[in-house]
Amino acid sequence: MLTITAIIIRIISNSFSNVLQKELTTKGNSPFIVNFFTYLGLSILCVFLIPEIHTFILGFNTLKYAIIAGLLGALGNSFLIKALEKGELSILGPINSYKAVIAMIAGIFLAGEIPSFAGIFATALIIFGSYFIFDSTEEGFSIKLLKRKDIQYRLLALILTASEAVFIKKIILQTDIKTAFILWCIFGTIFSFLLVLFQKTKFKISYKKPIIEIACLITTTGLMQYTTNYVFKNMNVSYALALFQLSTILSVIMGWKIFKEIDLKKKLLGAIIMTVGAAILILL
Repeated sequence: MLTITAIIIRIISNSFSNVLQKELTTKGNSPFIVNFFTYLGLSILCVFLIPEIHTFILGFNTLKYAIIAGLLGALGNSFLIKALEKGELSILGPINSYKAVIAMIAGIFLAGEIPSFAGIFATALIIFGSYFIFDSTEEGFSIKLLKRKDIQYRLLALILTASEAVFIKKIILQTDIKTAFILWCIFGTIFSFLLVLFQKTKFKISYKKPIIEIACLITTTGLMQYTTNYVFKNMNVSYALALFQLSTILSVIMGWKIFKEIDLKKKLLGAIIMTVGAAILILL
């Protein structure tokens, strides 16, 4: 029951994070700045809320994995926010379904996780459902989609974050959920800061009264990552990421309701097919 609860919280918090990221960037804020302030806020919260970290278990391999995960996460989240700045939430959300495939491949080679036939079939079903969502675009479900900047950024983001997930699970297995979360926040802050410097972006939010939205983004992102760690502790990485695709339905609905995006019925059909694939993973 705790794992199911964590999955539900993760799905909801992830969708709300995407909405807040899109709202902040469409108001003229750099995706790299939004990403940095999110990590920074979480790192500050860690100092007060989770002061204990078992330093004696932080060996060379753990720190190595933390550095790699921090770099992959900072890059992946930056590209995700940049994609949301340019594209539709109801289109970009479903692209995340491909993360399960990438994570499954990465899990096989990096973590020795061998998926069952049911897992492979369910993941394929999730991908098939995305056909109906992409078919609502001008390019359709074709290679032309890859020419769109928002699609390119989203694909880069999912490759990076899917690879990050494997290293996060390695950290969790060597330490614990809290330690993995703290390391994710700290190294994410370091690398997102370096990305801001590399982009030569000013460290500021460019519209009035951003505190509430930034605070909400920090909260939803923190909930999303902590529950992700909990699920990774108790479930195969590729299966967990496939279950997270349930957020596709929320992304489609929020894109339609909040940002007035169109073709709701076709996108919902695709989202439902993905949900069926995720349900197969839950049952089997």
